[in-house]
Amino acid sequence: MRRILIAECKQEVSTFNPHLSQYADFRIRRGQELLDYHRSVRNEIGGALNVFDELEACQIVPTYSACFITSGGTLAAEAWQRIANEFIESIRSAPPVDGVYFCMHGAMASQDELDPEGFLIAEARRVLGDDIPIVVSLDLHGILTDRMVEHSDAITAYHTYPHVDFFETGERAARLLLNILNGARPVTAKVALPALVRGDELITATGLFGNSIRLAQQVESSSRGLSAGMFIGNPFTDVPALQTYSFVVTDNDLELAELEAIRIAESFWPNRQRMKVPLVSLDEMAAQVLQPRRGTVGLVDAADATSSGASGDSNAILKKLIECGYRGRTLLPIVDAPAVQQALAAGVGATIRTDLGGTLDRGRFQPLLVEGNVRHLSDGLFRSESFGEVWDAGPSAILECDNYTLALSSRAVSLYDRSFFYSLGQDPRRFDAVVVKSPHCQHHMFAQWCETMIHVDAPGSSSANLSYLGHTRCPRPIFPLDDNVNFQPTAKTFNRGDKRS
Repeated sequence: MRRILIAECKQEVSTFNPHLSQYADFRIRRGQELLDYHRSVRNEIGGALNVFDELEACQIVPTYSACFITSGGTLAAEAWQRIANEFIESIRSAPPVDGVYFCMHGAMASQDELDPEGFLIAEARRVLGDDIPIVVSLDLHGILTDRMVEHSDAITAYHTYPHVDFFETGERAARLLLNILNGARPVTAKVALPALVRGDELITATGLFGNSIRLAQQVESSSRGLSAGMFIGNPFTDVPALQTYSFVVTDNDLELAELEAIRIAESFWPNRQRMKVPLVSLDEMAAQVLQPRRGTVGLVDAADATSSGASGDSNAILKKLIECGYRGRTLLPIVDAPAVQQALAAGVGATIRTDLGGTLDRGRFQPLLVEGNVRHLSDGLFRSESFGEVWDAGPSAILECDNYTLALSSRAVSLYDRSFFYSLGQDPRRFDAVVVKSPHCQHHMFAQWCETMIHVDAPGSSSANLSYLGHTRCPRPIFPLDDNVNFQPTAKTFNRGDKRS
């Protein structure tokens, strides 16, 4: 009987979002509750359990899960200390185990710890000792620090963007851990590339980035390959290790790992110039939406993408549409807890006057006074369209202000699909324009049926206009923040087998 410990700690942050994340922004699950939930959704732990549950001689030891309700600003120091203490204590109090699977993101940051995942893995290693294998799954928007690799035996990462392989990544992580328990000796090589990238060429099914991922998949499926991929990082998590990384894990073949990690990196680097987003100004957006159209216009406000760590309270596009006199029916999401409370107090059918926007990121957005009719109220709990996970927007409301239908939430919620709109009774297809606060969604969510998608250079803490943000911690020089950035591929290798007794 093999005993497998499972724990989770996941959050993606924008350090440019001035609104700090708090402990209440996480769902905490322990023990059997962790298993019951993850067996009901197609995420990483669900995938891992799908593999482990097939084995009669495998006992799962569920410990602790702290999973963000959605991405947000830097995690407050007190919240981080509480989560870290709870996570490590759950490891310390668990019975002896044979192997460990950690589900993490990789783009977490707190006020006083800029590599939380690395810290947790290192502390867990201190508790468990050197002989217990640890496998970690990560988002490809994670930041692969040396500490994360040094203290784990092997890592896996998503192979898709937009992400559609949560479940499969968990399955790969579980099989990787079982391989190690069956005698595989993982060694890792990683290559750091001085680049921060965005844009459609990162869509793995159609973009140039997909070529590098397919190389990694070939390595992973080879006789000596155990895991491979790329981390393009989260450009909005400004930490000392922020850049792009390729990595390869092999079965005791450091030379192969090094060669393949370099090959994957070299496939990526020449494409960096095309990994930018063609943005249009707010004024140009206004000119474009005023043109006669037959279909829906998607207004992409990735600068306020809550799934990338932004605050969600931007009213910049709304202000510009009102200013230019746009009369099309428009659907637009905004995080504004005070406005929701006012709508709740007034009730459905009431007319309210309220300031809207700028409640969290007050340096970028100033409140806009609007008057509208309360059309719908909700507790904000719903399941995501994409993977069936429970999402919580807090108390929410629909406020109709003339031709603008405003979907208001009390807290940020992921907007990389249409779930939030549907939960409030709104079908984006029935509008002339819809504001999409996500850099990319699965194609059928919006792009497939919208007449056009306009990527707007609006203010926000997850702007694709990276030079606007003001990075101070990441390595420099780095593309595209600096000119004439050079890249000489060098692999750094890691072999935990040297530390085992």
